Amino acid sequence: MSSWIEVHEGGGFLPVDALRPSELAPGMHRLGVHVVEDGAARPVHVPILVAKGAKPGPTVGITAAVHGNELNGIATIHRLFRRIDPNELSGTVVGVTIVNVPGFIRHDRLYPDAQDLNRIMPGKENGNEAAVYAHRLSTRLLGAFDVLLDLHTASFGRVNTLYVRADMKHEATAKLARAIGAEIIIHNAGADGTLRASVASRGVPAITVEIGDPQVIDRDKVRLTRVGIRDVLEELGMLPPDGERAVHGAIECHRSAWLFTDTGGLLDVTARLGARVKQGDVLATLCDPWGRKLRTYRAPEDGVIIGKATNPVVRTGGRIVHLGIEGAPS
Repeated sequence: MSSWIEVHEGGGFLPVDALRPSELAPGMHRLGVHVVEDGAARPVHVPILVAKGAKPGPTVGITAAVHGNELNGIATIHRLFRRIDPNELSGTVVGVTIVNVPGFIRHDRLYPDAQDLNRIMPGKENGNEAAVYAHRLSTRLLGAFDVLLDLHTASFGRVNTLYVRADMKHEATAKLARAIGAEIIIHNAGADGTLRASVASRGVPAITVEIGDPQVIDRDKVRLTRVGIRDVLEELGMLPPDGERAVHGAIECHRSAWLFTDTGGLLDVTARLGARVKQGDVLATLCDPWGRKLRTYRAPEDGVIIGKATNPVVRTGGRIVHLGIEGAPS
């Protein structure tokens, strides 16, 4: 081994066929839940960190990388678990660091059969590749959670604020959303097929947390999210205060939508991420390959910029900005 390489003992993990928190002793555990097999008949294990508290309490699940190229959630879980003392913990915290293992290995948002796992949950027992994977995640892992925090990032060619999607009409869920210290909260009951909606259908409080951009580790947003999740655990009475507090006072939106181009060209989004805009404010301009301006896109109503496109090359129907409309859900 070269002298400039310092080797650390990583250790192994305990392979299991399902997550059963009640069977674990208090302390920290590294598990791998066997879900499917790959083309070489090798088992695919979903990596899990478990902090089992010395005192009873709920089981909080934190999931990351449902889309295989969304990495900030993985780093958030790692940093959170380094700061959890099981002796102080009431209940269990489960960190599923990589939900979509095959997609993660391929640096790909999707499952290898080109399906989005976050659109087909809870899957099918006798379905195609992605459907079976989703079903086994649901039955072998997700059913153990009393609370869910599902961590995501933007997709390629976009940037996000640190924001939360949650059913703000559900009191326990709204409490979680406000505790985590996001910049923006969007009321969203959850579309069919998402991991969040699948878990919430059992009456479990569940939120989606969007942490910056894909295929990078954004240290600042990871730190803010780690602090916010710790605040959630404190809010649930699972851990004592640690002296760090997320910034609260998020902008709350009762709905949101992406705005799209009506033609193609080179897009310049001038709206600032996280900024409030008024109806008629310029959001972006579009020009052709000769530099001639084709469009000026303006805010159709008052709102806040949740996310925006960063790839200037757009076809007809390309994303411009994700606009949130402030207010409480009706």
